[in-house]
Amino acid sequence: MAQAPDTKSLLDHFSALQDPRQGWRVLYPLPEILLLVLCATLAGMEDFVEITLWGKERLEFLRRLLPYERGLPSHDTLGDVMGALDPELFKACFLAWAHGLRDQEPEIIAIDGKTSRRTHARSKGVAPLHLVSAWASRQRLVLGQEAVADKSNEIIAIPLLLQRLALSGALVTIDAMGTQIEIAKAIVDGGGDYLLSLKANWPALLAEVEAFFADPANASDRQVFDTIDADHGRLEQRRHSVCHKIEWLLSDRRFPDERRFPGLTTIAMVHSTTERNGKIETERRYYLSSAKLDAKTFAHAVRAHWGVENRLHWVLDCIFHDDLARPRTGFGPQNMAIVKHMATNLIRHPKDKHSLKTAES
Repeated sequence: MAQAPDTKSLLDHFSALQDPRQGWRVLYPLPEILLLVLCATLAGMEDFVEITLWGKERLEFLRRLLPYERGLPSHDTLGDVMGALDPELFKACFLAWAHGLRDQEPEIIAIDGKTSRRTHARSKGVAPLHLVSAWASRQRLVLGQEAVADKSNEIIAIPLLLQRLALSGALVTIDAMGTQIEIAKAIVDGGGDYLLSLKANWPALLAEVEAFFADPANASDRQVFDTIDADHGRLEQRRHSVCHKIEWLLSDRRFPDERRFPGLTTIAMVHSTTERNGKIETERRYYLSSAKLDAKTFAHAVRAHWGVENRLHWVLDCIFHDDLARPRTGFGPQNMAIVKHMATNLIRHPKDKHSLKTAES
C-alpha cells in the first residue's frame, strides 16, 4: 500500500531549524539561504563563492519561490550561516523529510561510511568529515546520516543512525565493520532483519563458516544461485550459496558464555571468479543473516548493498565533487553533506536508468 503523499513543501520540513544569527542583524532570512544553497548545489556549484555567483545570475528564478527582497547574501554570510546551523536539528529535519518520500514496500537499507577528504583543517587539528549514511537501495534514497570522527568510530555511529530509521520489514546490509552483536540486536529490535558481512574480526566464527562451505559433504544442505557479469573487459561469475540448517552453530555444546547473533537463521557465501586481461582471480565472502533468504534473494541483496557505493558515493564524488569540497568552518562540512544528500534525493528517480551526469545540465 502506497504512503499518502506529503503535501508539505520541502522548506516546510526544515522550518524547525533555528536561525543561529541574532534577530536584529538578520538581513537575509534563513529559508532564502537554504533555498539558494540547495538550488545552486543541484546545479553543480561546489563552494559558497560559486553559489553566490550562480544565485546572482538566477535571482529572477529564485524570486518566483521566495521574495529575496534584499537580494542575495555574500559568500562569507553563506559560509557563516551554514557553519553555525545546528547539525543535529538539520539532520532531524532531513530524516523527517526523507521518511515522507518512502513508500511502505519492503526495502533493502545499505549502511556504509564515506570520508570527505578535503574537509580537514590540519592547523586546528580537525580531521576530515566521515559520514555514515543509510541508503534505500530500491528507491535510491538517502534516509539519514551520522557524522563520526573517523572510520573506526562507525561502530558507535551505526546504532545511533539505526535508532532514527523506520526498520520494520527492511533488510539492513552492513559491511564487516558493522558486524557486531549490538548492531544486529538494534536491527532486530527495530523490526528489521540484518545481512552482515563476516570477516576476520570474528575469527572463530569465520573459520567455522568457512569450513562448512568448504566441506563437500554439506552440499545437500545448501541452496545455490549463479550469476554472470561481463563488462569493461571483465567476466565475473558468482555462485551464491545459503544454508538454513545451522543448528550446529547454535547448539548447547558450544561454550557457555559465547556471544551469539540474535535471530540468526542463515549463513551464506559468495564465491566469485573474475577474469580480466587474461588473469583469473577468485574470492569467497561470507555472511550472516536473521532473514531466511533463498539463494536468489541473497544474491540480489548482496548486489543491492553496493548501490551505496555506485549510486550514492559515486554521485557525491563525480556529480557533486564531494572529495574536492572544502567547507571547514564550524558545522559547515556536516551541514553541506546534508544539503548534498537532499540534492541526491531530489534528482534521482528510482526508475531512471540514465546517468546523473545528464541531470546536472
